Amino acid sequence: MNELEYNKNEDAMKLAIYELKSKLKKVYLGGGEKKIESEHKKGKMTARERIDYLLDKGSEHIEIGALVGEGMYPEYGGCASGGVVTVIGYVSGKMCMVVANDATVKAGAWFPITGKKNLRAQEIAMENRLPVIYLVDSAGAFLPMQDEIFPDKENFGRIFRNNAKMSSLGIPQISAIMGSCVAGGAYLPIMSDESLIVNQQGSIFLAGPYLVKAAIGENIDKETLGGAHTQTAISGVCDYNVPDDKTCLDTIKQLVSQFGSHDKAGFDRIEAKSPTLKEEEIYGIYSGATHKPYDTREIIRRLVDDSEFTEYKSDYGQTIICAYARIDGWAVGIVANQRSVVKSAKGEMQFGGVIYSDSADKAARFIMLCNQKKIPLVFLQDVTGFMVGSRSEHGGIIKDGAKMVNAVSNSTVPKFTIVTGNSYGAGNYAMCGKAYDPRLIVGWPMSKIAVMGGEQAAKVLLQIQVASMESKGKKLSEEEKNELLNNITDKYNETTTPYYAGARLWIDAIIDPLETRKWISMGIEAADHAPVEKFNVGVFQV
Repeated sequence: MNELEYNKNEDAMKLAIYELKSKLKKVYLGGGEKKIESEHKKGKMTARERIDYLLDKGSEHIEIGALVGEGMYPEYGGCASGGVVTVIGYVSGKMCMVVANDATVKAGAWFPITGKKNLRAQEIAMENRLPVIYLVDSAGAFLPMQDEIFPDKENFGRIFRNNAKMSSLGIPQISAIMGSCVAGGAYLPIMSDESLIVNQQGSIFLAGPYLVKAAIGENIDKETLGGAHTQTAISGVCDYNVPDDKTCLDTIKQLVSQFGSHDKAGFDRIEAKSPTLKEEEIYGIYSGATHKPYDTREIIRRLVDDSEFTEYKSDYGQTIICAYARIDGWAVGIVANQRSVVKSAKGEMQFGGVIYSDSADKAARFIMLCNQKKIPLVFLQDVTGFMVGSRSEHGGIIKDGAKMVNAVSNSTVPKFTIVTGNSYGAGNYAMCGKAYDPRLIVGWPMSKIAVMGGEQAAKVLLQIQVASMESKGKKLSEEEKNELLNNITDKYNETTTPYYAGARLWIDAIIDPLETRKWISMGIEAADHAPVEKFNVGVFQV
């Protein structure tokens, strides 16, 4: 790669990271500075302040779904971070999942995406046997959208089912009622193992004073109905009555400090080493342009310890790189799309980022090997799909692709997916997209997730729309067709951005490439809390 191309790539990535940081800066304000000030006047900390105080000082943490809700619900003023903050971090030296309602966002009310985000946090906790700490401060379901939050399997009620399941699995859950906790939401803290409530601030009841008055005609104030004294001294619903936010959080730290440990998975880890090559060089090597190749090996060398890896079948199936390496000391198996144009053993040129039969065959076998040796898998996605055409079909591309999808689906070692560039079509599935249960899945700022690229999709959609118009007797000029194509392309491309994906939790976060090692390392550490099941691939065509 020449210096000019490197500099262009670097500038594009830095611009994308600046955009990411700008969006995150706004998101971190939740409902805005005035709402934050209002919480402080009540003597309350915000969700993010509570989490910062709870986590061990100077320790690493990762936030799941910071950009959830981005651009959604404009008719209701938006829903920053889905109205809830979810973080994996360390409390009293123990890795935990922390879930905190953000009362500055619609009083912490639950939108449909809020429920989805809470369920994702619980899913991560269950898969990795992580203790969960809920910091509850919510007005309950957002009533204008109650039909999308209440009754379905992936809605609000599933959370309480998960509370029960986690308890049966021996996963500790602690809830702190630090504000409102009403109606069905009241079950979450009480289905946890232990609960705390902040005096004169927290309240918990199935129906608030207004609803009680409407339902049975009783006049009662909030504190008498379900305040801290009532729910600890009279009903016995809660376990600890604490005077303020900080005392509440300090008590949680003390409780967590006494947790015992369970059986570990036993993933191999040695002393961590930084890459010998500069990680920052990823910015210049990586090409966000879908049609420009780059050598994925050079990206890998800047992500792995000592910049060293052992490549599996390096001369076969070259559009997928399979390699053993270490990341922050952890042994990993890497499955990465090669974006360089390569030459097959038969002398044929193969497009970078496309999965061919030999690549799928190699990757499937490598995934099985990693399962046999209990090595976590890391997928680096920059894939435009499987190869099409008569030669590929006659060669059995569907069979080989199915073999790879089968191996990914049945893999029992933890999988971690980094969407570095494109994630199109069935390539998303074979390279462990969200539907294939990666423990964590994140995207780089220039990544794209879609059925196909915007240019190709727009042309297909244009043909359909033009044919529809012409069948009704309307002929379009070339100028009108071009205008229609541009409109279709712009609209389609909006739905392929990492922000669109992150808003809907198709990915857990959008990250600076330089955070990749941290996410993988903390992900494997979390996964090491849970034993690995036996691997069985089932039936597929060899």
